[in-house]
Amino acid sequence: MATLRKQYAVARPVYSEDSFAEDHEKVHRVRKTMLDHLKEFLECCKNLSRQRKAVLSLLPIIGWMRIYRVKEWLLGDVVSGISTGLVAIMQGLAFSMLASLPPSYGLYTAFFPMLTYFFLGSSRHISIGSFPVLSLMIGAVVTRLVPDGGPSANFPGFEGLNMTQQRVLVASSVTFLTGIFQLAMGLLQVGFIVIYLSDTLVSGFTTAAAVHILVSQLKFVLGLVVPGISGPLSIIYTLEKIFVQITSTNICDLVMSIIIMVIVFIVKEMNDMYKAKLPVPIPIEVVMTVIACGTSYGLNFKDRYGVDIVGKMPSFRYEAPIAPDMDVFKDSAVEAFPIAIVGFAVAFSVAKVYSIKHDYAIDGNQELIAFGVSNIFGASFRSFAASTALSRTAVQESSGGRTQIAGLISAMMAMIVTVALGFLLEPLPTSVLGALVIVNLKGMLMQFREIPYLWRRDKPECVVWVGTCLGAILLGLDIGLAVGLGLELLTVIFRAQFPRCSVLANIPGTDLYRDRKDYLNIVEPTGVKIFRIPSPIFFANIEFFKDKLVEAVGFNPLRVLRKRNKAFRKIEKLLQTNSDDITEKGLRNLFSKPTDDSDMNMKDLPADLKDLPFRVDWNAELAGNIGVPRVDIHSLILDFSAVSFLDISALKGLKMVLKDFIRIDVDVYIVSCDVYIIEKLHSCMFFDDDVQTSIFFPTLHDAMLHVLGKHKGKIKGMVVRKTSFILSALSHRISSCFEMLFGKSLLKFIV
Repeated sequence: MATLRKQYAVARPVYSEDSFAEDHEKVHRVRKTMLDHLKEFLECCKNLSRQRKAVLSLLPIIGWMRIYRVKEWLLGDVVSGISTGLVAIMQGLAFSMLASLPPSYGLYTAFFPMLTYFFLGSSRHISIGSFPVLSLMIGAVVTRLVPDGGPSANFPGFEGLNMTQQRVLVASSVTFLTGIFQLAMGLLQVGFIVIYLSDTLVSGFTTAAAVHILVSQLKFVLGLVVPGISGPLSIIYTLEKIFVQITSTNICDLVMSIIIMVIVFIVKEMNDMYKAKLPVPIPIEVVMTVIACGTSYGLNFKDRYGVDIVGKMPSFRYEAPIAPDMDVFKDSAVEAFPIAIVGFAVAFSVAKVYSIKHDYAIDGNQELIAFGVSNIFGASFRSFAASTALSRTAVQESSGGRTQIAGLISAMMAMIVTVALGFLLEPLPTSVLGALVIVNLKGMLMQFREIPYLWRRDKPECVVWVGTCLGAILLGLDIGLAVGLGLELLTVIFRAQFPRCSVLANIPGTDLYRDRKDYLNIVEPTGVKIFRIPSPIFFANIEFFKDKLVEAVGFNPLRVLRKRNKAFRKIEKLLQTNSDDITEKGLRNLFSKPTDDSDMNMKDLPADLKDLPFRVDWNAELAGNIGVPRVDIHSLILDFSAVSFLDISALKGLKMVLKDFIRIDVDVYIVSCDVYIIEKLHSCMFFDDDVQTSIFFPTLHDAMLHVLGKHKGKIKGMVVRKTSFILSALSHRISSCFEMLFGKSLLKFIV
């Protein structure tokens, strides 16, 4: 079926930038200085409406509470809060083991951070609590400072504390510092930092984290005693210790874990298949936890089979707040910053998905403030770093949650379990928690399927994914994140430094110009070359721009100019020499003498040929085997439509290129240049007698029509030049020599 095409016709003058400015008056805008912005900010602070808006942005709860529909939303929030609370409790118990902490502290993370996020968070749907990747990153710091089989770090704050208390202090201190970083970034309005973590990088990073989590939970599933190891290649050393002890596997732990993983996996798949028919997903983790607790208590798994259990849980109260340790701050600052970035990036990306789905706005800077305060507040009560988990947030949204009232109810459930029902979880085998962690890794591990897709669609992106994943697996999550960022920035630099330049030609009957390699029926005007560079031009790619331009036109203008200058200097020398050696053979030998560009001295530098008393058509057939490169174009058009900025180095290099072409009689035009770039060219004194503002045109077609009109009288395939000159006091003998050498059609002397 043919596509219906509308036609349009526009009749207007051919514009250059100068003529366009003459016909159309431009608004003169005054740029505000930093002082002007400061004055405006102070004036806005006095405005009541601005103050009200600032309060609403700082406390998003006021915004959605004002529009809360109690009859329509409250029941959904309650049901969602209960469902999410059950999942949050199980995940808190399981993920706390990733942080090398007792399971009860995962319940703290499910409660305290949510209390502050309820007031400060701009997302209405994400579930705040433990996140496996952050738990693992916290655990790496904990096991480094308080290892299983060795002495703890020599910090004064550790005196009088047992190993569990030391680990809790380390985890809470790192979380406190993480919150400080997040709060500082939010106050400084740098929420945009998340854009530097691409989806590809986050996918590779979380996949590597899933591998680390899987390996870390094997010791619980197999019932082995393996000390925590941190640092580069820690995953290799951990696997080595596991395989050394593989014959000591606790069969009861292994069988119980396999049964739970199979059942949970099947039910989760059924939840996905029938989610449209199920009002609430089946809380299979809760069901299996209750069954495992009852079975372990009834059959006495701990004494009969040597199964490790959760053990003593705090009941009827929360522990008193603690202050962070300054020595831990100093030792873990490098690790706390990536934890802050990853926690915010994951939460913000999930929040953005649901904000688009439910049509409300979220603020990245406010989210940083909310998470910063939440982590600082939670760390004071011994919780570890909080973010969100996609599975938990999906439960909160799919079960009817509309606002963070659902999150508050889920936090209340965690509080009830902690202070009243915690003793019921004491006989729970730790292998059950390990099995629940592993089975919840399915989504992250399935991201390995992205590798073939990325390889087919975008190989640099695939390199970022694989590099980030391998770096995080082998070197650790913190170093792996830095590796991923480095690779990502390298791909950006690579794309900007080596863009896909092209030579354009005209689509017949249109004002459209496309890459001449991409179309069959396309016209490239004789003597005109159109060159396009689709990236900014700056210090790193200016040489690449020059090389590609030389490749496109087929000659090096500087080399052509040097060759012509050498020829003219030799002619002048012979003319000034009153010698009988000026013969046709002598001239031929002189001009055919090979030259070496590497031996050029100051005399070989380009000179301006405009003031010479004669002009040569260098494209004519030369006698005497003269080695001067041909120049088959009279006009060069540079398409700057995709050039977003030029730096000082690029300005200097561009001006040199333009002058080189102008000096060999090639007209250069720049089209579709951004107005701010033109302003920068004026401010940097770019223009002079050679490079003038008249070479700039608003569109490519304007420049092409100008070129065709200017060279309308020229014969296709050859260049005709008419130049008058005067040479005085030339003898007839010298004139005859030049005529024999060049031919009458090449060189004319007018005396």
